[in-house]
Amino acid sequence: MAREQRGARTDVLQGTLDLMILQTLQALGPLHGYGIARRLEQISEDTIRLNEGTVYTSLMRLQQQRWISAAWGTSENNRKAKFYAITSAGRRQLSAETKNWERISAVMARLFRTALP
Repeated sequence: MAREQRGARTDVLQGTLDLMILQTLQALGPLHGYGIARRLEQISEDTIRLNEGTVYTSLMRLQQQRWISAAWGTSENNRKAKFYAITSAGRRQLSAETKNWERISAVMARLFRTALP
């Protein structure tokens, strides 16, 4: 899913990529797959490197769940590209998943604060 970059490898947990894509589409509006992958790499400061195959697999899964929609358009390079947008169901799912991540993050923060011998 993620590939090595500058000697450090960061794996994206299963399901996490879907959440990151939903958040990206929520924040930026419709994007094509290549644009989504590059934006996620930019936000992660290249800690996460994504290949297009991984992103497109996630996009197909999200589309099957009806959390995103797709429509053909023209990219900034004047090429035909499929643009993805978050749906109402996707916004609801993003909200639920965000709350879940906040709970999990709080538990992990507490766990890491405790000094274990």
